[in-house]
Amino acid sequence: MGQKKTRVDFRKNRNKPAREKGWTGDFKDHGFAEEATEYNERVRSKGDLSRKRTVVVPSESDSPGNESTAESVRLLKGRVLKVQGLHSMVEGDDGAVYRCAIRRLLKTLSTEERHVVATGDIVHIRPAGNEGMIERIEPRHGVLTRDSRGREHVLVANVDQVIIVVSLLEPELKPHLIDRYLAAAHRGRLAPVVCLNKADLLDHDLVQPLIGSYARIGIPVILTSASTGTGIGELRRRLAGKASVISGQSGVGKSSLLNAVQDGLGLRVRTVSAVNSKGRHTTTTAELVKLESGGWVIDTPGVRTLALFNVAPGEVEGFFPEFHPFVTRCGFPDCTHRHEERCAVKHAVARRLISARRYTSYIGMFESASESSS
Repeated sequence: MGQKKTRVDFRKNRNKPAREKGWTGDFKDHGFAEEATEYNERVRSKGDLSRKRTVVVPSESDSPGNESTAESVRLLKGRVLKVQGLHSMVEGDDGAVYRCAIRRLLKTLSTEERHVVATGDIVHIRPAGNEGMIERIEPRHGVLTRDSRGREHVLVANVDQVIIVVSLLEPELKPHLIDRYLAAAHRGRLAPVVCLNKADLLDHDLVQPLIGSYARIGIPVILTSASTGTGIGELRRRLAGKASVISGQSGVGKSSLLNAVQDGLGLRVRTVSAVNSKGRHTTTTAELVKLESGGWVIDTPGVRTLALFNVAPGEVEGFFPEFHPFVTRCGFPDCTHRHEERCAVKHAVARRLISARRYTSYIGMFESASESSS
């Protein structure tokens, strides 16, 4: 009752082992074949069909809270706090934290994701003492992902907003990285907030054009400094009562900001390298942190670049809301806004109705998407 059967694909990662010896040849050479019973049937693999399996899954009408089967009674619902190697730390609805492995069935399912479990996932586990086995993963909403060697790396799942942290100096500001994060937020259905950190190191007037370009398209921007306390109150208010992820380059001060937002967190921080002014990895895995003001935030490891996963070239213009009023005025319905003469988007850039820097980000994402899809 409340369950259904479905056919699922598995990863084709099991090749037929090579035969070490010619057993059939030896059998015939020694004359044993003459004494063997004649037969005309063979048992063989079904090819691709051997990579499928029928599994029993709960129906969509069932909710985890009212399942009546004996199997469901033994499972405990929880949220993944952290993924470390082959194990995940899961906080169950009973308040206990379990060190969980992943059921082999889940690990071998055919998927484009790099890992089957991500921080923030809602899972159902079979507890055994202080350990457990992840048996089921609920459908996700609000995800932040990136491309990782042709596979989708889900950084976090089930969050409401992404706090995109960049530093004004040390390491240097990368506006195009912000635009890629905004595109990733759009795809993952996350509300973005841009956090310009280390505001004490640069004159604020120098970044007003950047702030204005985002304010024009409705993206909130916060100027912060963990050392002086600038903007910490506003950041704390935006985090309160929400499920958030904080992400950005290494060394931009993500962990320092969280330490300033809530006393006693004690997240480890490091200084920027004096040799190349680049950040050094401090946070090594995405970890969920509960906030005293309500809600929770996931602190993620720093990234050098953020490549979008499986993006079609025609999809890129949708990541730039300031293009929308002009797209319908282009001379061609399939205008790419790059080389076409009668392009309303290019004319808007020339008239400064669209930020030239944002347009450059569009060109970079379009070319990256074209290379990936070719």
